[in-house]
Amino acid sequence: MNIKRIGLFLIISIVVWVIPAEAIPLPTFQLGMEDMDEPGKVSSALQILFLLTILTLAPSILIMTTSFARIIIVLSFLRQAMGTQQTPPTQVLIGLGLFLTLFVMGPTWSEINENALQPYLNEEISQMDALKLAEAPLKSFMLAQTREKDLSLFVNLGDGERGSDSEVEIQSLIPAFIISELKTAFQIGFLIYIPFLILDMVVASILLSMGMMMLPPVLISLPFKLMLFVMVDGWYLIVGSLIRSFGG
Repeated sequence: MNIKRIGLFLIISIVVWVIPAEAIPLPTFQLGMEDMDEPGKVSSALQILFLLTILTLAPSILIMTTSFARIIIVLSFLRQAMGTQQTPPTQVLIGLGLFLTLFVMGPTWSEINENALQPYLNEEISQMDALKLAEAPLKSFMLAQTREKDLSLFVNLGDGERGSDSEVEIQSLIPAFIISELKTAFQIGFLIYIPFLILDMVVASILLSMGMMMLPPVLISLPFKLMLFVMVDGWYLIVGSLIRSFGG
């Protein structure tokens, strides 16, 4: 009976694959402006295309223009320093990073909502004015976290002159902000590594003195790392230091 079922399944599979693609009607989707002779329709189509582009780039915008990059890098350093491999899971770290980002960026996004988004939704300002008003608080946040050396690098590479903060181009500010965030995150990660590294060295020295050279020091030091981290209330210290590093 099972052989008959398998044979029937194979016959149906062969028939499905043999049928030409033209025999199976498929829905088609076309995005174009061939029949749009009115400027209003063309403008609406371009706005929809711009919105789709923004939605596609939303994850990159979240990472590159907010506090998320520094937070998730520091949390990743913490997990590696403790040697817990996949604990906490990556999903937990990303979730914690997102909520910390919401907390840090809350005042900036509230200002954008009050000064740019709500007036635009109420049709009080144009789209270009809304973008300019939304850009100002975001630039202010990024400038506060960007080193002058990094900002001057990209301004000079762009053949521009360093003017006032309001005159800094966003295309020069974003990469300068990113490398400043990377340096700050690596500095914090280095400080996190030091106590765990010392603990690993102490455990390795004790095992070597006892002649237990075949026993991995990381395996023995892991419980002590966890105990140390819990005793000093590590999550409180790490999260508090991260928030205060943004001037909060």
